[in-house]
Amino acid sequence: MRRILVESINDGDILAKDLFSSSGVVLMSEGTRLKKDYVPRLLELGVRQVFITENRNEENEFGIVAEEEVMAQFGEMVRTTIEKYTYTSTDELKEIVKVADEIITDIINEPEIMYSVACVREKSNALYLHSMNVAAISTLIALRAKLPKQKVKEITIGALLHDIGYTTVTADIDGLDINTCDDKIRKEVMFHVVYGYTDVEKKDWVSKTVKDIILHHHERMDGSGYPFHKKGKQLSQEVRIVSLCDQFDSMIYGNLMPRYKVKDAMEYIMSQAGVQFDFSMVQLFMESVAAYPIGITVITNEGDTAVVVRQNFKFPTRPVIRLLSNAEGEPYGENEERDLTKCLTLFITDSVEY
Repeated sequence: MRRILVESINDGDILAKDLFSSSGVVLMSEGTRLKKDYVPRLLELGVRQVFITENRNEENEFGIVAEEEVMAQFGEMVRTTIEKYTYTSTDELKEIVKVADEIITDIINEPEIMYSVACVREKSNALYLHSMNVAAISTLIALRAKLPKQKVKEITIGALLHDIGYTTVTADIDGLDINTCDDKIRKEVMFHVVYGYTDVEKKDWVSKTVKDIILHHHERMDGSGYPFHKKGKQLSQEVRIVSLCDQFDSMIYGNLMPRYKVKDAMEYIMSQAGVQFDFSMVQLFMESVAAYPIGITVITNEGDTAVVVRQNFKFPTRPVIRLLSNAEGEPYGENEERDLTKCLTLFITDSVEY
């Protein structure tokens, strides 16, 4: 038995569970052979999903399996990314994760969103991970900006779906550098914002805020972005948050561009405060995101190789590190930790990022 969106019904699919109306009336009985012609009427009745038997073609079987996998991964990936990057206080982090979990639970229960994210994953796993990362960091920034929960939820959904237009792009985008590819491919890639907006424009489960994020996340405050060269107050606060987080994650993971180290990407973002990006959002970003995320391998001024294990509140460049080996390559013991807010002569000189 599989759950599918009503829009995915094929002629000949067999209903695996009785289908009820909101008032409890049986609309269709288990075993009914479905038709595509039923879709409009079912949608009118408020039916969004149905359960069918296993005799699915490969395309539709992909859809529901992928959707279930995304649902299972979504919460953990967002939570892990928030905890990895943030250096807020412990109490604030706990509250952020708590509210983020509530928002995630709401989103998981919206099958249209989960199916759309699964389609992004089918196009490119790198793009899928990028969408998850942007959603997590955007959620962090929105919560730290003290925005209402519903608005944060829209930002999270917009960030999740911001690159949905790539599912229509025919070019192979994995490993592509938009700055060096030929003009034809570059134009098609840049058009993904329009493809994405067109795909959701008439869908009532997508809010106006989410649609704006999909269409405008490559616009910039100084008008240097695309597709319409909007600038300043023409861009909503929600778009400003996602566009900043999208740029940051694209830089550190090499999404359509060469890869940057986290610290270098942050320096670029900071250099564009009040230029390409909203000054207040950049300020909040810099107050929220650590230069050396948890799990990253770093090199100290003494030549030690270490891994970042914890962040220190208000000290984005002075985390707690666990020493792995010294300058000669000799290993340390298992619990050789150094708190860089206390070891004032020890500091990070470089990072090893993959």
